[in-house]
Amino acid sequence: MKQALRTGVGALTVSALAALTACGGGASSKSSSAGSGKGTATVQLAIASAVIGPKEEVATYAVAKEEGFLAEEKLDVKTINTDGSVAAVQAVASGSADISPADASAILAAREKGVPVVAVGGLVQNWPWRIATLPGKGIKSAADLKGKKIGVISLASGSAPYARAFAEDAGLDPQKDVDLLPVGVGSQALSALESGKVDALALYTQAYTTLELTGKKFDYLENGERFDGIRSLTFAVHEDTLRSKKDEITRFLRASYKGLLFSAVNPEAAMKDGYKVFPAILSGQKAGTRIENDTAILESWVKTAVPAEGEPESFTDWGVVSDEAWTRTADYMKSSGTITKDPDLAALWDDSLLKDAGAFDTAAVISKAESATK
Repeated sequence: MKQALRTGVGALTVSALAALTACGGGASSKSSSAGSGKGTATVQLAIASAVIGPKEEVATYAVAKEEGFLAEEKLDVKTINTDGSVAAVQAVASGSADISPADASAILAAREKGVPVVAVGGLVQNWPWRIATLPGKGIKSAADLKGKKIGVISLASGSAPYARAFAEDAGLDPQKDVDLLPVGVGSQALSALESGKVDALALYTQAYTTLELTGKKFDYLENGERFDGIRSLTFAVHEDTLRSKKDEITRFLRASYKGLLFSAVNPEAAMKDGYKVFPAILSGQKAGTRIENDTAILESWVKTAVPAEGEPESFTDWGVVSDEAWTRTADYMKSSGTITKDPDLAALWDDSLLKDAGAFDTAAVISKAESATK
């Protein structure tokens, strides 16, 4: 069963956050493990995107569902869609969802405003954002963006603080020297770039892969060293949910990380699982006409979420985020204007679930993926 949650750009305003904090939010009202079947617990997942695609919802949730990883954990997971990470965090804060893989910027901003959301497991560990322009436009470096318009997915997405930080890293004033315009992703973003509505785009890796597979070419500006080690999508829950549904959240994370490993080994089989769970991805087309491109897009996303080096059998420490990574992430968010002060890391980050969440048979998941139909 899938629902839709749409929240405007200013969703997590100070007043809205204060209201969420005052009412307690969380999932305490539905903390019972009684699910849709005997011994089955229900978990509500907020997808931090209004449009389903070959990305985290496929690699973690869809694969975990179709390959039986959720069933093994006795979980019945429901999903809602949101208009980005800010709205996804609001869903978690209000109790509309138990957990969401939301951008770290939204989690940090919410925490600073007093919303008791907690990061409980990492997901994307390799910085996925890039600034791109059309070839021949004379934009060769970040400094060339002065006075330009940068297209972001929305002002509530992780692309907005990234664009601001990218400009600031080049010595520009992100509030005065560049303009950020919401352009979405896909053909909508491309149209804005090609028509001159914007001069550059700030999108994630697989969004560009999608466009490049249609024959489009881009020039990419280099990210500075400040973006090394910055975290992006991170699983977040409400403090109440962590207390009342700790076991269920641990099992959900374990199933999700199994799904991610499976996807790293066999992205084509993972994409087919995605079609079964989210047939809307096909947009009425036949799977056979889409599988090659969609697999390439999914694979580009998976590369952001698994170690940059090594083979799947060597992947360990699922969901771990070091204190150094959190510090670098917070510094980045401060420089981009997302937060104004250092976060209380002890309140923001709880890694107590990860030992159990990562306790699964890697070899068995890899074997299952290798034997799956491609």
